[in-house]
Amino acid sequence: MLITIKYFGQIAEITQLEEESLEVLGTRISELILVLHQKYPELKNKNFKIAQHQQLVSTETILTGKEIALLPPFAGG
Repeated sequence: MLITIKYFGQIAEITQLEEESLEVLGTRISELILVLHQKYPELKNKNFKIAQHQQLVSTETILTGKEIALLPPFAGG
């Protein structure tokens, strides 16, 4: 499945990209995260939230093929 991933803030700094498309063989967000950790090892040390089609989701959420966004922690409240 081809997934479009958008990166923001510190995550974009690590990947040096704002967006990319990746082919993912898995069916869950957790499997996508494993692929991203292999491609960008520095992500293992970063906390971030995951949104699928503009809704926050857990790592056990099923991939739908829609847009994924990796969102770094935000300052403030």
